Amino acid sequence: MTGVPDIPGPALLFCPGDRPDRYAKAAARADAVIIDLEDSVAPDAKDGAREQLSQAWPQLDPERTIVRVNPFGSPWWEQDARAVRELGVRFVMLPKAEGAEPVRVLEPARVIALCESAAGVLAAPAIAAEPGCAALTWGGEDLMADLGGASSRRSAGGMHDVVVHARSSVLIAAAAHGKPAVDTVYLDIADLDGLASEAREAAETGFRAKMCIHPGHAEPIREAFRPPEEEVRWARGVLKAAEENPSGVFRYEGRMIDAPLLGQARAVLRRAGE
Repeated sequence: MTGVPDIPGPALLFCPGDRPDRYAKAAARADAVIIDLEDSVAPDAKDGAREQLSQAWPQLDPERTIVRVNPFGSPWWEQDARAVRELGVRFVMLPKAEGAEPVRVLEPARVIALCESAAGVLAAPAIAAEPGCAALTWGGEDLMADLGGASSRRSAGGMHDVVVHARSSVLIAAAAHGKPAVDTVYLDIADLDGLASEAREAAETGFRAKMCIHPGHAEPIREAFRPPEEEVRWARGVLKAAEENPSGVFRYEGRMIDAPLLGQARAVLRRAGE
């Protein structure tokens, strides 16, 4: 997706907002830290967490720090929104996003909208269309709670079909409006193989980053988003060959190459940091 705005990534690590002693450690382990004022902070600690974030903000890298505020309409929304504006937070994660209004309230921050309800998934295209929306992401567990379900995953492994549908819908909505998409967390902390498989799939289907809840997940995510050297070699070669074959369609290493495959090659090099 040429021209898609930059967001930090690919490994985005959550850190409780009321644990400022962990802010720097989380930032050091991942590509960006998500300082969480929502789910990881108890209701009676939320005001304190907001104040701790404010005190620590001058020491944080604004390019690698995302602040997850509390949801629009919650008791903490207005104070959170005011705080991130006053601090000049560049990236704000909006949980339980279901419409455009809170995105506009949070401007000029770049909003990563978290679509994690039925209404949120259906509203994903409208949210992505907002100029202040920097990216879309999604959450399977909150979605299943909203649907009245018991788990986002089958007992035998893998996501339920409705969860796959939500994940795909958010990815497509983001791409339709030229915005990046961020994949959700993998909750089984010890299952690094499962994490790596899911992260590779995310990268291959177009997600730009993946959130995580444990420092040990950051490096497997980075590795999964890094394309194999053979893919990088092919992408470099096919794009070089395209410069020498301006007709639009040509043969390279036994394959017919056209515009879609050139787009895929550019995506591989973007993942490789080229």
